Amino acid sequence: MSDSDDSYDYVAEIDVRLRDIDFMGHVNNATYATYLEEARQAYFSDAVGVSLVDVGTVLANMEIDYSSPIEADADVTVALRATEIGTSSLPIEYEIRADGEQAATARTVQVLVDRETGNSEPIPDDWRTRINAAGD
Repeated sequence: MSDSDDSYDYVAEIDVRLRDIDFMGHVNNATYATYLEEARQAYFSDAVGVSLVDVGTVLANMEIDYSSPIEADADVTVALRATEIGTSSLPIEYEIRADGEQAATARTVQVLVDRETGNSEPIPDDWRTRINAAGD
């Protein structure tokens, strides 16, 4: 029986690398943040149509709740959904899965910023449209 939630908008496949594994044979807990980043980049590219490399965003907050360890040979995916889009902030909820079972849940907040001034700026309307469409 899976504890996974099927209400997420997007699912990214993650490659578990040898360097991700700790001395216990599990994915190191700090690596989960990298998996979130990989999924977020894929989501922005596929669903929003922009690369995080090309736009100014900063990670303002990240919370991870661990449910179970990820074994070295597991098939890992990260499901995500954008929630409560703010003026310049984009909260995202995640579920990291190992072999289809929940391994962790997480939440991040991305803030769109002007690269020259470092000040926050409004999320473009076309992003909002694409993000909302991904949730439908």
